Amino acid sequence: MGLFSFLKGSGEKVFKNETAAVPAPEVEPLRASALLAHVKALGLSYKSLTVKTSGDTVTLEGEVANQEDAEKIALGVGNVEGVQVVDNRLKVATPSKEASYHTVEKGDTLSKIAQTVYGDMMKYPIIFEANKPMLTHPDKIYPGQVLRIPAV
Repeated sequence: MGLFSFLKGSGEKVFKNETAAVPAPEVEPLRASALLAHVKALGLSYKSLTVKTSGDTVTLEGEVANQEDAEKIALGVGNVEGVQVVDNRLKVATPSKEASYHTVEKGDTLSKIAQTVYGDMMKYPIIFEANKPMLTHPDKIYPGQVLRIPAV
């Protein structure tokens, strides 16, 4: 799947007691463990998953059943405060076409994004469903968040 960029200063707060400085090497396993726990807490599906961190970069390795699972894991990890790059090396058992992505800007709503992408603002539930469980409500998006935009 490749490299994905995220805004380092925005996202869900998963790391505890972390300063803005790049973490020391001995902290890296704790960060990786926190991200793996975050994926598990979201209930995202995988056959095997290894999370490695180096500064603000996260590498994902393992196997998932389908493309959607791989994309959701990458977004679940990438939309965490302190993560800037996700190197998604997950192997997909049943490959399919990759979704496109949208970085939320100030003033965006799912309806506005759906209008731009699909030409129909009433198709916002497609985007909402494609980003569950990271999204819990259609109105709870924030600038800098990266969303999956599936083909219709």
